[in-house]
Amino acid sequence: MGKGNRVALIGTGFVGSSYAFGLLNQGVADELIMIDLNEEKAKGDVLDLNHGKVFAQQSLNISFGTYEDCKDVDLVVICAGANQKPGETRLQLVEKNLKIFHSIVTQVTDSGFDGIFLVATNPVDVLTYAVWKYSGFPKERVIGSGTILDTARFRFLLGEYFQVAPQNVHGYIIGEHGDSELPVYSSVDVGGVAVLDMIKKHPEYTQEDLDEIFVNVRDAAYQIINSKGATYYGIAMGLVRITRAILHNENSILTVSALMEGEYGEEDVYIGVPAIINRDGVREVVELNLSDQEKEQFAKSADVLRDILKPHF
Repeated sequence: MGKGNRVALIGTGFVGSSYAFGLLNQGVADELIMIDLNEEKAKGDVLDLNHGKVFAQQSLNISFGTYEDCKDVDLVVICAGANQKPGETRLQLVEKNLKIFHSIVTQVTDSGFDGIFLVATNPVDVLTYAVWKYSGFPKERVIGSGTILDTARFRFLLGEYFQVAPQNVHGYIIGEHGDSELPVYSSVDVGGVAVLDMIKKHPEYTQEDLDEIFVNVRDAAYQIINSKGATYYGIAMGLVRITRAILHNENSILTVSALMEGEYGEEDVYIGVPAIINRDGVREVVELNLSDQEKEQFAKSADVLRDILKPHF
């Protein structure tokens, strides 16, 4: 088969089903195959989503499937795994989810799949590294959702603070998708005006306020998990955005989890950074001009992830 826009989704829980709903509404793909250990749940989602197709702007062929069906798809999106519980960090999920992922990736590759992996399950940087190792795929074709959601939260809150649309706020959260992530204030701008210049010129804006915004970004998941048990709408929208960039060959810059091979002075770790995304996966990592403090924070974040990986790889 030639290249189409076929997606296999593994894991139809809160995140997976929300992602499927986003795909249906945004018309990003032509076909979606839904796979889950709980077959009845997946079949129910397929039926429910198909009933909404009459209201969708574009058609999406949605079906239930198995790992064998991954053979001819272009993108496998993994949302399966144990959920983060209240009070539990993303990194505490490692042991549970590495075992689950070894089984998943083995079955997908055994099908003959030769496309791109997109990983959403937490801890996403660690599990994306695991998929790269388990699959033997080139690093370009194994991508994690990284800090795409953290960056979206950051832009949203900065937009509220400066009273502009978040689409006009440009900046990144990089590093681990977790407690050691960092804001790159040295490159944040609002409509082309550097944020660090804005707080120097306008007394109503302060560094303390920016620091509080970042804390709210970093801790947002804990707040949402405590409120309703899980985060899923935001990350699902982020996954749809990455999917669009891949399938539509956009060459868009998104903060995904990518393998470092010397970029930012780091090696052998998947971590959230801006990267150019197209039909081949990660075309290249974009290296921001970090301040000395940001370089130090990023290095510490990479060390956190490598320390988690060491006992397992």
